[in-house]
Amino acid sequence: MNRSMRACLGIKAQQLISRVFSHPVTPPVRWRAAQARLFCSPPAGEEKPLPSILRHLTFKIKATGPITVAEYMREVLTNPVTGYYVRNNMLGPDGDFITSPEISQIFGELLGVWILSEWMGAGRPKHLQLVELGPGKGSLASDVLRVFSQLQSVLGEASVSLHLVEVSPALSRLQAQNLTGSRSQEADAEDELVYRRGETAAGMPVSWYRRLEDVPKGFSIFLAHEFFDALPIHKFQRTQKGWREVLVDIDPEKTNQLRFVVAPAPTLASSMLVQANERRGHVEVCAEGGVLVQQLARRIESDGGAALIADYGHDGTKTDTFRGFKSHQLHDVLSSPGSADLTADVDFNYLRGMAGGGVACLGPLTQRMFLKNMGIDSRMQVLLRNCSDPSTRKQLIGSYNMLTDPGEMGERFLFFGLLHHSRLAKPAGSEGKKLEKKKSPAAPLPVAGFTELSFS
Repeated sequence: MNRSMRACLGIKAQQLISRVFSHPVTPPVRWRAAQARLFCSPPAGEEKPLPSILRHLTFKIKATGPITVAEYMREVLTNPVTGYYVRNNMLGPDGDFITSPEISQIFGELLGVWILSEWMGAGRPKHLQLVELGPGKGSLASDVLRVFSQLQSVLGEASVSLHLVEVSPALSRLQAQNLTGSRSQEADAEDELVYRRGETAAGMPVSWYRRLEDVPKGFSIFLAHEFFDALPIHKFQRTQKGWREVLVDIDPEKTNQLRFVVAPAPTLASSMLVQANERRGHVEVCAEGGVLVQQLARRIESDGGAALIADYGHDGTKTDTFRGFKSHQLHDVLSSPGSADLTADVDFNYLRGMAGGGVACLGPLTQRMFLKNMGIDSRMQVLLRNCSDPSTRKQLIGSYNMLTDPGEMGERFLFFGLLHHSRLAKPAGSEGKKLEKKKSPAAPLPVAGFTELSFS
């Protein structure tokens, strides 16, 4: 691709943004307690009934011994009967946490532009699958589809379909209501790969799956917003005898209460998952996240497309980030399991290593920088210019600050991209010939969000 084409691609990304902007808005072992941070223990005197998930966990631990943090998270969050995600609608102002798409429609609009920009950068394939992992209420998908509708002339005759990977029946029903209204139907058999089908008001097909591997192959743009942080993690602590795994056990001194302990001997996980050159004293490894990124990378390498992961995270620097959220407040992760969301910051350095060399990795980049590169400031100017109501203007400014301020989500959230290598290929003719020393190497193709776009 020559320079004029690269410039054209950058200009087209700007034009997409501008066109959207014009629209409104384990004999017994002596376990020792682990030195792990606990959050916000319940107030003294608070009633603590023994819920079924705690009974289930205590029976399991009594039968088989302490369990890994990963198993604890998996049971608490996705147990098919008592799991937090299975039983609850936890999103929004009345839930336990709120996500960026619920804060402002601008967030989803800009991600919609990013998707179209990458679709165009890939040569405008005839079929586009938009795949979202953990779509929450469906707010992000709804905002993205609205952008698609506004830019239907750009999509032309391309066939677009929406594929949602969701483990929660309760959330899938909410997503269906928000995205398809009454135009969806559950599968007759529980073992169907597609357990719900429907279509939007515009006739776009929507399908629901429990696993990524069930989504059909083909050119796909994958979105994972606040998804990886809820995947089960293993916790490891450096000791004088080497790395030991942190486990969850029953507190022998307190009835119906759990505690962290350190395994007295190496476990399979502590032997396999901790890198030999690791220098931190405490490490969290999300093996499931690593497997998922490998799946995404293989699909992108074979079928084309891209993936955008946005989450609380770090680039291999943090240690103990495991925490709980209940009613928008930090919550003790071992207290009343099943009543609060559990999360851990995503280690993007680990994900980058697991992705391998078959794809190109971009970032992580702070949410503040990503959104500014996508033109959030220009969008805000348009909205404020067309808004005369003081309360609405205050709400717009508040949502903008929540998304971009370093003290809010601006620098705590990171964006990470996976792209097919051809997307960043150098122009033809830049290889195979010895370039003159004074000649600059070919610039990479512009990637919206990760590259600053000029609006002059």
